[in-house]
Amino acid sequence: MLNVFLAGAFISGAAWLRNARAGAGYSLETAGGRLPEQDRKAFRKALRQVRMESRQVILDGQQARQEAADLLQQPVVNTAALSAALERARNADLTVRTRLEQAIVDFAANTSPQNRSLLATALLHHVQRQAAGAPKKSP
Repeated sequence: MLNVFLAGAFISGAAWLRNARAGAGYSLETAGGRLPEQDRKAFRKALRQVRMESRQVILDGQQARQEAADLLQQPVVNTAALSAALERARNADLTVRTRLEQAIVDFAANTSPQNRSLLATALLHHVQRQAAGAPKKSP
């Protein structure tokens, strides 16, 4: 019985790693790795700057998730506090994502058509990958 469990865990882990690698580079942010070296450095520098400027927002989101985890471990769940903590985490995530996406927009507005094509291809692959993984609705 233990051998079956270990074999299943091994196979699951291998499949997870394979799928994680297959999806690499299919978001706008990771698409920057496909840009020519000089442009890639500028792209990454812009994103790094956003993260540095958003450090407090990121920390606030992490703190809110920690608070939510603590609330979930209480004998009686305070749903209002849990909802508020999750909302703060979600808002922090959205703020950082919005800032990162604006940096990508700014980069795209000032780069070559070839670079924009690389970013567009990565975005399309991301959309196709999400559509392929989406659960099918039954009638």
